[in-house]
Amino acid sequence: MSKAAIIQTGQSYTFADYFKLNYEPEDILGYFGYTFQPQALELSKTDQPLERLQDLKQRLEESLPYLSLTSETARREFLIAPVLMELIHYTHARLRVEYPLTVNDQLKGTLDYYLQSEHQLLVIEAKNADLQRGFTQLAVELIAIDLWSPSETPLLYGAVSMGNIWQFGILHRETKQIVQDINLYRVPADLEDLLRILVTMLQDRG
Repeated sequence: MSKAAIIQTGQSYTFADYFKLNYEPEDILGYFGYTFQPQALELSKTDQPLERLQDLKQRLEESLPYLSLTSETARREFLIAPVLMELIHYTHARLRVEYPLTVNDQLKGTLDYYLQSEHQLLVIEAKNADLQRGFTQLAVELIAIDLWSPSETPLLYGAVSMGNIWQFGILHRETKQIVQDINLYRVPADLEDLLRILVTMLQDRG
């Protein structure tokens, strides 16, 4: 498939537009010169104490049976936001919500949640609870950050979330490869693993 058939030269695209494109991730990312690789990742988990973890898990377990999560607003406010607030508590990362970013006419839009500490972490919500298309959008946004950010950190971390399910991705800047972790993390069942991975992504100096 030719690049022109996927991305129309001269046409303007927002990040959200890539969610709608009916093409494989490797084809879309290949247009920008990046490769795509799904694989099972062994993601590092911090061993630091997470003293508020059980309280958050208990609150989620008590609340979820009474919450309707059919709307994107509900998933963002009651599932994604509480996890990110805990993440800020442990890492003191700066969080920007709906952060506008423009690299060029084909890489522009708003980032749902953009966190900065020792490393950068992008979290987006999977619209329409579609995790695969959400990951494609995440990958394109990571490419935009790669081209825009002056940071020399070799890895850019990202996660796409439906609220109750999270999936990670890593952009390797030197090789221009985006790896999709085929493992999924459930909330609240896998909350501890999820938080320990997120904390490590923002604090790791390796």
